[in-house]
Amino acid sequence: MNGAVDAAVNGDPRTDTGIDGEERLRRWRLVLGGGPADGTGRVLTGRDAAMDRTLEALYGSGPRAGGGTPARGGPRSAGLGGSAPQVARWLGDIRGYFPSRVVQVMQRDAIDRLGLSALLLEPEMLEAVEADVHLVGTLLSLSKAMPETTKETARAVVRKVVEDLEKRLASRTRATLTGALDRSARVNRPRHRDIDWDRTIRANLRHYLPEHGTVVPERLIGHGRAAQAVKKDVVLCIDQSGSMAASVVHASVFGAVLASMRSIDTKLVVFDTAVVDLTEQLDDPVDVLFGIQLGGGTDINRALAYCQSLITRPADTVVVLISDLYEGGIRDEMLKRVAAMKASGVQFVALLALSDEGAPSYDREHAAALAALGAPAFACTPDVFPEIMAAAIERRPLPVPQE
Repeated sequence: MNGAVDAAVNGDPRTDTGIDGEERLRRWRLVLGGGPADGTGRVLTGRDAAMDRTLEALYGSGPRAGGGTPARGGPRSAGLGGSAPQVARWLGDIRGYFPSRVVQVMQRDAIDRLGLSALLLEPEMLEAVEADVHLVGTLLSLSKAMPETTKETARAVVRKVVEDLEKRLASRTRATLTGALDRSARVNRPRHRDIDWDRTIRANLRHYLPEHGTVVPERLIGHGRAAQAVKKDVVLCIDQSGSMAASVVHASVFGAVLASMRSIDTKLVVFDTAVVDLTEQLDDPVDVLFGIQLGGGTDINRALAYCQSLITRPADTVVVLISDLYEGGIRDEMLKRVAAMKASGVQFVALLALSDEGAPSYDREHAAALAALGAPAFACTPDVFPEIMAAAIERRPLPVPQE
């Protein structure tokens, strides 16, 4: 049974004990699709009938001739017609009947099951879809084939998703990393004019002498002299193979957020079998995303060689490799580069995915080899990423999520 259909009828009719018999029959009827085989004997009318037609268009039985309604009663299979206006109307219908999270699932099913990617190259289609990270990934994979008439609409769709992600992630990222940068820059033997008196007093309260009404500081805490100077260098190295689409979108947004912080010098490198430096586009993550071509092979070794060439202050550098580690280049050389960077003082972070999609597929042998070098490879969600970066900046153990 299709999970999107279960969700679309507002619950699983098998397990929801808080509904009466009629409502349970209604839900089973929507899930099973009608016909003598479904056993419900339920006839749908009004809004339920219209909702059922939108489900049947995607999960209905058999191919259609000219986009007409298929015969009912058999197992459901793809059947939405290939006409852009018809698909655009269907997209509008599902947005009227179902919540946003279900609409996004149904859109992905329509693209995957029915091969509708080509229709996303038409402006009226893009104006009708519910924009999300997965849709952005699909648009990026189609960007080279996109006609000029569609590009501005596509950019508007991508920009909406990017802006929503920035609203969700930017403030917490800046706050978390600013605290980490401040802590990493504190001076414990400062000159008098550099003493941070508030922190010094709080750290020495146990040395308060009541008879003198004063604190005798045993440890002085100071500000870094150049508070606005660059404190850390961050290199984001992103695998742009097709399986990494959601990670690419999130990493581009985080790259723009990090680049907006004056105390972090951020560089962004994307790769497949070639390496592209997109640092100059970091002020606009939409430009970054349209500079990416999803798909192709993978040469992690070549990408890390380029990243090594960017490192000038190893002890103050964090390199973040975001890849599923399916290496098409020279494996042993890749591992040697990681070992060399760590030996020089670089903080190396390997993320198998940066997304909300759950456990990723990845090369377990390469992940184990990195872990043996002291660089554990793991997936993390966008909400956890600021904490990962804060730990790397402060050179403390990474908070690796538990599987």
